[in-house]
Amino acid sequence: MIKIKSLSILSLFFLIFFTAEGFSQKVGDKVNAVDENGKRHGNWKKYYKNGRLRYTGNFKNGKEVGIFMYFDMTNSDQPTIIKIFSENSTIAKVEHQTSKGVLKSMGNMDGRNRVGKWKYFFPSGKVLSEENYVNGKLEGLLVNYYPNGKVTEETYYKNGLKNGISKKYTDEGNLLEEVNYTANKPNGIAKFYDLKGNLKETGNYKAGKREGRWEFFVDGEAVSKKDKHNRKTHSIPKQ
Repeated sequence: MIKIKSLSILSLFFLIFFTAEGFSQKVGDKVNAVDENGKRHGNWKKYYKNGRLRYTGNFKNGKEVGIFMYFDMTNSDQPTIIKIFSENSTIAKVEHQTSKGVLKSMGNMDGRNRVGKWKYFFPSGKVLSEENYVNGKLEGLLVNYYPNGKVTEETYYKNGLKNGISKKYTDEGNLLEEVNYTANKPNGIAKFYDLKGNLKETGNYKAGKREGRWEFFVDGEAVSKKDKHNRKTHSIPKQ
């Protein structure tokens, strides 16, 4: 995690300022300066039409380096996006925060594309979701969580689409459904469970549509679809 919260906002601005001074001395102590090749160099700042700071950061011969801070147009005191750039890579470390500085998400970006592992957070700071990206598209396992830390969903992706098995759970950890996907459509065997983890129905999908025979269960017993409806409507609760 970018250790931005361990710094006061004032300290962070001093860091940006003195880093900017080192660059700007080469181009006449100017903000928003360019080098002899017309490329951005030194400290740059851009503003919204209302006069509030939009972003600040440093360039070296046209490339972003070090810390860039991006602000909401209503608040120039707390950055909502923080990026850390390296001189030798196109990949930046990124954090998204609320206007009060609460971490919302973190990961890496290559240009405008998310790459590698990303984490998303509840306001409490607990992990909401873990995702993997290749060239801005979901790839591999996505895991979502309940506020209590239990897994709510595990789904595999390929090239931005659901591809492979997808599982969903109750907040107590009981399996609710297990469905196979191909190109974002249910395809293959699927199983659905009640809140206690008992199998309710199972069957096959083909290109997103149910096909063939589906089996239904009530209290662990196989029943017809009609019997299932009747039992749900007229069943007597177990003592």
